[in-house]
Amino acid sequence: MSNFFNDLVEQIKDDNTHIVADGLGSAEFSGYIDTGSYILNAALSGSIYGGVPNNKVTAFAGEQATGKTFFALGVVQQFLLDHPDGGVIYFDTEAAVTRDMMDGRGIDTRRVIVSEPDTIQKFRKVCLDIIDKYNNTPEKERKPMMMVLDSLGQLSSNKEMEDTAEGKDTRDMTKAQLIKATFRVINLKLAKIGVPLIVTNHVYAAVGSYIPMNEIAGGSGLKYTASTIAMLGKKKDKDGTDVVGNIIKVNMYKSRLSKENAKVEVKLSYKTGLDRYYGLLELAEKYGIFKKVSTRYELTDGTKIFGKSIYAEPEKYFTEDILDLIDKAARKEFAYGEEHPVSDLEEDYESSNTELYDS
Repeated sequence: MSNFFNDLVEQIKDDNTHIVADGLGSAEFSGYIDTGSYILNAALSGSIYGGVPNNKVTAFAGEQATGKTFFALGVVQQFLLDHPDGGVIYFDTEAAVTRDMMDGRGIDTRRVIVSEPDTIQKFRKVCLDIIDKYNNTPEKERKPMMMVLDSLGQLSSNKEMEDTAEGKDTRDMTKAQLIKATFRVINLKLAKIGVPLIVTNHVYAAVGSYIPMNEIAGGSGLKYTASTIAMLGKKKDKDGTDVVGNIIKVNMYKSRLSKENAKVEVKLSYKTGLDRYYGLLELAEKYGIFKKVSTRYELTDGTKIFGKSIYAEPEKYFTEDILDLIDKAARKEFAYGEEHPVSDLEEDYESSNTELYDS
């Protein structure tokens, strides 16, 4: 190719203008943050080994008690594990996240800064102050950083606070525009410095909708800004008559990195937290990696076992070889532009000479 356009970029001398092949644009990213669930990773990124992109805005939206904060804390935990010198800025607008809660999740609270803004304006000011200070730090001295806003829906505006103090109950009609402007300002700044932002938010029932549906609180600001929005619903997980957790239904409402409208289920246990392997068995069955025979699954040695038993000892059955095959299936199921026919995956499975299940 002619050097004309390379020379043009050189002559412009603008830090924000690049040749795409150089990979210097803010849209580029170098990796993912594991969510703690293989199937959720797949829905978010198209790979069970992926997860939340490391310089984008990712939102978890849903009704109360659908695990929004739990998902956010899971990503925080994994981020700190992956980056021993990294830190997290946690904006807690609900005064709901305690040190004991984080300690219980295995989060190093010495590397978490908590800020408790009560208005959108305060959040924006503190967030931008941190971004600017981080950006002004020499790149070699910067430590990996992530931000969490939990939750957007609880933030008021200055006008709402003033009206409440005066006993007024009028609605602030400018709040949605304020949220939109806030995300418009911080989104590109975060992308440029490679800092991910996790946002949790509430939903409400859309009034007058022909088809019953939930709407994300706060207007269109988050919808336009977030690269990924996962809508969460739930159903109870029971052991007999005892409720032992929730099955969280995840619908990819918006995704720039994987197929939109994909649906998965993840298991959230009250005792052990997010189940890393839940959901893989169904994906493996669909692509012929595990063979379903009646109500059980047939293994390579011909034995048949119930799915519940497989999930009880997942590391025994989901070996590295099997996980790699499931990842191929996940790319076909969730990633854009991936073409891995079911027959190819079955062939890979059949031709594997590795002993997958040691007794």
